[in-house]
Amino acid sequence: MSVTTIKDVAALAGVSAATASRVLSGNPATSPESRESVAAAVRQLDFRPNAQARALRSTHTHTIGLLVSDIRNPFFADLAHAVEQAARGAGYVTLLGNANEQTAQQDRYLDVMISQRVDGIIVAPQGDGSGSIRSLIERGIPTVFVDRRIAGIDVPSVTTDSDGGIRQAVAHLVAVGHTRIGYIAGPQDVSTGRERLDAFTRAIASAGLPHDAQLIFQGDFQAESGSAGVEALLGLTEPPTAILAADSLMAVGAIATLNRRGVRLGEQIALVAFDDIEWFALLNPALSVVSHSVEDMGRIAVDLLEQVIAGGRPASVQLPSELIVRASSATGPITRRN
Repeated sequence: MSVTTIKDVAALAGVSAATASRVLSGNPATSPESRESVAAAVRQLDFRPNAQARALRSTHTHTIGLLVSDIRNPFFADLAHAVEQAARGAGYVTLLGNANEQTAQQDRYLDVMISQRVDGIIVAPQGDGSGSIRSLIERGIPTVFVDRRIAGIDVPSVTTDSDGGIRQAVAHLVAVGHTRIGYIAGPQDVSTGRERLDAFTRAIASAGLPHDAQLIFQGDFQAESGSAGVEALLGLTEPPTAILAADSLMAVGAIATLNRRGVRLGEQIALVAFDDIEWFALLNPALSVVSHSVEDMGRIAVDLLEQVIAGGRPASVQLPSELIVRASSATGPITRRN
């Protein structure tokens, strides 16, 4: 694929390459007409100064970009630390961006990272791969997906096999006596949200429990939706006696609402969270979790990106997940809630 250059911008704008360069550098010694023409050409050609294909670069910047989905999410905070440490050990400085679970904010950060000439980007992607994600691929900028994937975009990724841990969680809850298990799902427009809901649905069927759509609350990987999920599930005529939250931040919201309502965790209701955050084990009662290694995920993501930067095409990696049983789900339903 050909790379757009400043000469292409100049030709489309009807000015010389020197004039186009002065306009793009902000030199005031240019006419309003030239600035308007160059700006229109830049938009039409999707040209970005200092963001040309790597084949035209003569030097490395020794920086990488990392875009996480929500820095408030303890999982992504831990992931950012793991990536930064691994990248520093490999000689890279990490530029961090926060998508806040929004495609528009993702695209803004990716545009900045592209213009900063990072050597490569690790991204937990939002959306369907359009916008700046597509621009990364088209420009040949080394890219690795982490935690999430986008169907139809062929870049290396490091993700988690959610099926094993969720199947273990449901089997454990059934074994201690729960027959109504609620689920607070993640957004269905990202791969982890879809995969974990599919895994839960399969696990419920494998355990011989009937499918009940009322027991599934559609969340968005934000704490507020964890709170709303608990309110909705406990408001059912026949509420669940156990809840599985599809990520740590929704689990935080769920715990806050259970505490506010005076529902005793581990006694009146069982709770299991996907993602093992360090302080979950310090709660009273300690929280049962579906665990997967965020340290391995960050380290492997940097390793894959290094291989892509060097011109390689490494295979994607999928990490296992497993249930860790703690007091929040160690026993079956004891006290019937009002």
